[in-house]
Amino acid sequence: MTSEKNNSVLIPHEGGTRGYHCLRSFGKRGFDTILGADGTTPGSMSRYCDETVSLPSTETDLEVYKDALLEVASRSDVRTIVPVWEATAFVLSKYRDEFEDHVDLAVPSLDQLRTVQDRVRLVEAAERAGVPAPETRPLTEVENWDRELLVKSRYNLLTSDYVDSFSSGSGTSDRIEHLRVGERPDVDELVADMDHVPIAQEFVKWRDEYMVGAICDRGRPVATIQLRQIRENSYKGGGGVYRKTTYEPDLDRVARDLLSELDWHGLACLEYMEDADTGEFKLTEINPRIWQSIGPSMRAGQDFPYYYWLVASGEADRIDPAYELGVGSHLLMGEAQHLKSILDEDSPRVEKPNFYATLGAVALSCLVEPRFDILRFDDPAPFFYGAFSGIRQRLGSTLEADSGPEPIGNRAEYAVDSAEE
Repeated sequence: MTSEKNNSVLIPHEGGTRGYHCLRSFGKRGFDTILGADGTTPGSMSRYCDETVSLPSTETDLEVYKDALLEVASRSDVRTIVPVWEATAFVLSKYRDEFEDHVDLAVPSLDQLRTVQDRVRLVEAAERAGVPAPETRPLTEVENWDRELLVKSRYNLLTSDYVDSFSSGSGTSDRIEHLRVGERPDVDELVADMDHVPIAQEFVKWRDEYMVGAICDRGRPVATIQLRQIRENSYKGGGGVYRKTTYEPDLDRVARDLLSELDWHGLACLEYMEDADTGEFKLTEINPRIWQSIGPSMRAGQDFPYYYWLVASGEADRIDPAYELGVGSHLLMGEAQHLKSILDEDSPRVEKPNFYATLGAVALSCLVEPRFDILRFDDPAPFFYGAFSGIRQRLGSTLEADSGPEPIGNRAEYAVDSAEE
């Protein structure tokens, strides 16, 4: 492995807070950091950002994005590329041979990646591993509607490799429908709206929701962390916005069994629900990249961006997998999104909490545990720049409220946490 001093790490960024934490991780360790983005981002304001380069949007043309990424990767100082978003993970896996001529990577094969980005194939892999998962099938194959079901995208990422209607770019579909027992949805309308045949999945009544972050070296998890998701983007579920590190032996077992079955290599974010009736930890999805809750993971002593570098460089034995329990952190704009969901959203499956009680709980937890993902006194510019940008964006959205629905794509997810970037 080459000396870490003056090595450059490329961090492709398309919004959210994950790229900032990667900048912070590598910058504090003396790496030269390169932030790649489509336009200006709050992360470029960080003291840990040494250089910015322009990268095209992955939504428009993945081939063009790949070529631009490869051009930066071919620089003699660039040693690795961190998969921060699904589209970047996809490009690195699909064109792994081309990138590995220039940089060290820790990414799965394209076939392995497809297994986790296709929720039908993922559930089949969980069944082979003996890991509990909700019953899942394509929406067009459902015959019995007299059950508690939800409808969501089949794929974490929509590309032409997975969906025929996509020609060159990529996108996501964030729509989730909670169906009433006996309700038969308009299947054609859902297929048209989501640009593919989505899945119908058994609704799990959960006691708690958890996330397991992992870095694997060819099927062997060399470091994992568990976080209990106390609050999420929405009261109906989503990405964690207030979470605490924890350890549950059964959760550790099912996560390791699945990663072994997948022979996984690289980063993995596994999401689980603790079934309120059975106590089982049921898998809901895997994301092959840095996770939204990387902030509390790093505060607890697990520097996963750096661990990624070590695995990619063949130095996995340098990783110390220990971490501190009970460490919590808040994503402030996510907390606001959670409160807003109580006012704006409804579900026949999930009981809506009291708004004022939740507001009090948010305020109290911020006072008792004043740790925040992006609000850092040693690096305040990204938070305040992002907050200003977020307010301006929301004011603009209000003025353009009649312009039509949000198109399928990554931007809907970014709006949740971009102001805290």
